[in-house]
Amino acid sequence: MKTALLPAGILGWLLAALPLLCFSQSAVKKKTGKKPNIIYIYADDLGYGELGCYGQTKIRTPHLDQMAAEGVKFTQHYASTPVCAPSRCMLMTGRHGGHSYIRGNYEFGGFADSTEGGQMPLPENTLTIARMLKGAGYATGAVGKWGLGMPDNTGSPRLQGFDYFYGFLDQKQAHNFYPTHLWENEQWDTLRNPVINVHQRLRDDETGDAAYNKFKGKDYAMDKMGEKAAAFIKAHQHEPFFLYLPFTGPHVSLQAPDSAVKAYAGQFPEQPYRGEKGYASTLYPRSTYAAMITYLDSQVGKVLQLIKDLGLDDNTIIMFSSDNGATFPAGGADTEFFNSNGGLRGAKQDLYEGGIREPFIARWPGRIPAGSISDLISAQFDMMATFADISGIAAPPSDGISLLPAMKGNAAGQQQHPYLYFEFPEKGGQVAVRIGDWKGVKSNMKKNKNAIWELFNLREDVAETKNVAAAHPELVQQMEDILKKEHQTSHLLEWEFVNPKLIKNK
Repeated sequence: MKTALLPAGILGWLLAALPLLCFSQSAVKKKTGKKPNIIYIYADDLGYGELGCYGQTKIRTPHLDQMAAEGVKFTQHYASTPVCAPSRCMLMTGRHGGHSYIRGNYEFGGFADSTEGGQMPLPENTLTIARMLKGAGYATGAVGKWGLGMPDNTGSPRLQGFDYFYGFLDQKQAHNFYPTHLWENEQWDTLRNPVINVHQRLRDDETGDAAYNKFKGKDYAMDKMGEKAAAFIKAHQHEPFFLYLPFTGPHVSLQAPDSAVKAYAGQFPEQPYRGEKGYASTLYPRSTYAAMITYLDSQVGKVLQLIKDLGLDDNTIIMFSSDNGATFPAGGADTEFFNSNGGLRGAKQDLYEGGIREPFIARWPGRIPAGSISDLISAQFDMMATFADISGIAAPPSDGISLLPAMKGNAAGQQQHPYLYFEFPEKGGQVAVRIGDWKGVKSNMKKNKNAIWELFNLREDVAETKNVAAAHPELVQQMEDILKKEHQTSHLLEWEFVNPKLIKNK
């Protein structure tokens, strides 16, 4: 049973969130002329090294590579935390892991349609990016994976600033790319797919194509998302719009249309995957994983082309990133074979670089210099301030800074973070701090209250192989001070692993 924290914890969070909740449209500073359209595309479990423009050699991503060639590529950009739901919450609210309301994948219900319950919902009237932009005159839409609430609670997208939603509300359902349904606003959109249990391992006597074909359907989720995204753009082409587009690839299960898999079949050594590590079985696991990323890339290409065809190119900024690093060994995904995390240490669920350093590309013709690269240290909780800057409104309080100057190539005018703070209550309890080239990580804090800091110089050791904490006690102390400053008590006891007053009886 989940245990609620003492009322004082809730009160502390509410007091911290008060500036956000009180933000009103009176703070908006409008500019003349049509505001820029904003499209933010979010991949699911895409690693730092899985795009050609970030060094990938086995998987083809021509449209994202072209997007980087026509815009700016960030090399030191971070997800706010290393798993799905809290990363999306921090993106939406501009808060880092020590301040965020949602800090882990807190699940309700089960995997079956009859028990679909979603995740911990956003509280009522949370100031999200969507609510901020809606107050500035934007039409707001979200198409893809939500993971922050359901229609029967406060986290429903249309109660959190979005005019329109289509996709998965419960991220557990998103494990299946051929679901029985997706959600359109508060209603089921029934798809032409059978009930598929993607977590069912094949029996020893199940062999041949038929065994693997039971994990396929007719309506592929990413196709439906692409269709609805295009419809939203067309419907709002004559007014400013914000489209949040969190696609579900390449998160396992390994499922992709046959034509996409065939484009890779025979290029890699591989054996059938039979569900030994969870998720759907497939005859061609490596080919399917590569196909999912290329298919995601093709959906991005369709968005880029539509914006051009509608004549919106010069007034639309399109951004792309991912919610966390590539998956740990699971579901048949061979991320080591593809060097998915670009040689970085760790993966999804880790606060080492492989779990949180992400691709970030931004394209805006005439505003962002083509082919540019930014080494600015930045994070996804910077998006609220960045979107406010793009739309010409005053940014509400957040933990972020606007990245627009760096996007435009104005390094001299770009504000810098004095440090980045990360906190993650799962996988033993972890915190991390980045100060310039220095990165500190604390792990296994739930079991060890006196866990020590590891310290790495990322300029010299981006793979975090050499712990130099003993040689720099002053930096270690600085990071400890930042931890104490930035951590706010969580409203859930399960997520509280920093405050010694509340973990002493664990």
